Amino acid sequence: MVDEHTENPLRGRDLAGLGGILVAAVVGGMVIGLVVDEQAGTTPVGVLIGIAVGVVAGAAASWVRVRTALRD
Repeated sequence: MVDEHTENPLRGRDLAGLGGILVAAVVGGMVIGLVVDEQAGTTPVGVLIGIAVGVVAGAAASWVRVRTALRD
């Protein structure tokens, strides 16, 4: 058996916060949506838009973090 020592560029410490980034973005978008809904009087619209924006922002931040980890 050949013992191959391929170096994995994705280390655990580089990617440890990916889930946290996504959760924070979604929760942040939801909270902003709740505030907008409270001020504007539109019940589900602001929350849904906030969650959608949070998912997109979290995915973009995660992608940037993975891309940066792969470059190092």
